[in-house]
Amino acid sequence: MRVAAILLAAGSGSRYAAATGSTTAKQFVTLAGRPVIRHAAEALAPHVSLLQPVGDPLMLAEALKGLDALPPVVGGQERQDSVRAGLEALDALPEGERPDLVLVHDGARPYVPARLVEAVIAALGEHPGAIPAVPVADTLKRGKGGVIDATVSRDNLFRAQTPQGFRFPLLRDLHRSAQAATATDDALLLEGAGFSVALTPGSEDNIKLTYEEDLVRLERLIGPALLPRTGFGYDVHAFAENRPLIICGIDVPHTRGLAGHSDADVGIHALCDAIYGALAEGDIGRHFPPSDNEWKDADSARFLVHAGELIRKKGGMLINADVTLICERPKIGPHATAMRERLASLLQVDIDRISVKATTSERLGFTGREEGIACAASATVLVP
Repeated sequence: MRVAAILLAAGSGSRYAAATGSTTAKQFVTLAGRPVIRHAAEALAPHVSLLQPVGDPLMLAEALKGLDALPPVVGGQERQDSVRAGLEALDALPEGERPDLVLVHDGARPYVPARLVEAVIAALGEHPGAIPAVPVADTLKRGKGGVIDATVSRDNLFRAQTPQGFRFPLLRDLHRSAQAATATDDALLLEGAGFSVALTPGSEDNIKLTYEEDLVRLERLIGPALLPRTGFGYDVHAFAENRPLIICGIDVPHTRGLAGHSDADVGIHALCDAIYGALAEGDIGRHFPPSDNEWKDADSARFLVHAGELIRKKGGMLINADVTLICERPKIGPHATAMRERLASLLQVDIDRISVKATTSERLGFTGREEGIACAASATVLVP
C-alpha cells in the first residue's frame, strides 16, 4: 500500500498571533532550533512514501530544505480548500505513483508519536477513515452570559487530532463533491456521506500549537535537555566629530557620534560579546575582525543578527539580555523602548526578553568627563 501525507501549512494562526504578538505564522515558529512544521514533517516521513506540503511555497521550501518532499502547492482560504489542493496535486501524479492511502496532518502539530501514526494506518485496513482521538477527561460546562448554563455529559466524547487517515480515492471524491468549504476536519466529510471512521488512540502530547504556553511545553518534549549559560560583554567608544550616534541600532540625536571601525554601536557590540561569551565563541573581534575593511563603517545590526543565528544553529534560545549604557549624555531613557524593539527584532525574540537601561558615572572617569560611552551587557541562553 502506497501512503501519502498532506502537510497543511496555509493557516495564519490568528489565535497564536493574538496571544503572542508574533508576526510569524505558528507553523514556521522556531522550536528547538528548527521550524515547527519541520518537526511535523520528520515525524511523518518514516511512515509515508509521499509528503505533500500545502501553503506558502517559499517558506515551505526553506523550512523543509533537505527533506524528501513533493513541491509545495499553494493553500486555499479555508482548511478544506487546502486539503483539496493537496489531494489534487497527488492525483496529478502518474498513475503508478498515486497513493492508496492518505494522511492529513496539521503542520502546527510537531510532536507525533510513531505509534499514533501506525495505529491510524493500520485501522484503514478495516475502515475507510481513521482519526487519533483522546477521550475528554474534564467536566464540560456550557456557558451563557458569563455563567454556567448547563453541564454536558462527557461520556463518549473525544478530542480529535491529526494525522487523520483515509483511503485516497474516497477522500478525493468527497472533497470534489463537497458543496461548501465548512468542514473543520476531513472525518466530517466521511461522516456526512455515511462512511465509518475509526477512533484510534491519540496522545496528550500531540499538541496543536495555539498559545504561547504550548510552545514552552513542546520545547520540553522535543528539545534536548537545555542548560543555562550566561555571558558578559563590555565595550567602550570615544566620542568623535562628524559621525552619527548609533546606540542599540537607533540613531540618537546628539552633537557627536562614536569613533570606531564599524558604526561604533557600543550597545550592540557589548551585547554581541555577551552572547558570544555565553556560547563560548570568543568575542566580536573573532567573528568580525577590525582589520578587515569589509566591516569599515558597517551597520552593527549585522553582527547581532549573526550572534542570534549562532544561538539557533546550536539549537539554543535566548532567555534574557540586559544592556546597561554608561554616559552623562545623551539621555537614554527617551530612546530605551525603541532600542529594546530594535534589539528584539534583530534577535528574533519577544521584547520582554530584552532590557535596556542607563546610568552615569557621577562625573567620574572618562564617561564622567563626557569623553565617550561605555556599555556592559549580559545574556543568558539555553543550549544543549
